[in-house]
Amino acid sequence: MALEATFRELSVTLRQLHDALDALNVTLGDEPEAGGSALADGFENIVLDLIGVLHQGRRAALNARRAVTPPMDIDRASRSLANCQDRFHQIEQEFAGSLVSYEKLRELARLGTERGEQWRLWANSVKLGIEQCQPCLHDASKALAGGWKELVEHGGKTSISIRTENLGQKIFAQPKDMVGSSST
Repeated sequence: MALEATFRELSVTLRQLHDALDALNVTLGDEPEAGGSALADGFENIVLDLIGVLHQGRRAALNARRAVTPPMDIDRASRSLANCQDRFHQIEQEFAGSLVSYEKLRELARLGTERGEQWRLWANSVKLGIEQCQPCLHDASKALAGGWKELVEHGGKTSISIRTENLGQKIFAQPKDMVGSSST
């Protein structure tokens, strides 16, 4: 049961990450109407890409979760979890390089300072939305590690199934004239 619970937790944490990215996307879409921004459009495109990759990761996590329900298929669970892990690494790298890098956050702050009060409020909201994604990334990372740990522990157990069939024993009586005679 621990294996199923671990994979359920992974699905939950990935859903929470999706919700946080979706909320960030809504915030990005609420930019002030006056004079759009290439930076804002770039952030929005990055977040949409992250949501797309996360969708693939969530599908892989669901496949892994299904694989650990009876009848259990550890090989399928491992492959699905590896697929989920690959997608998650893509998300982490893009998030770190394109959203929370010092340069990007500095550009965001500068946009808010240069364009006035509405843009400053928007930039602060975007920064807060980005910050709210970080604990979700951390939780999903922990859940992935937990999934691998459970798979390794479960894979280390030897599973033996024994099936017996009662065939019985056939006894044949020898004729009386054969008892005690010997052939020479």
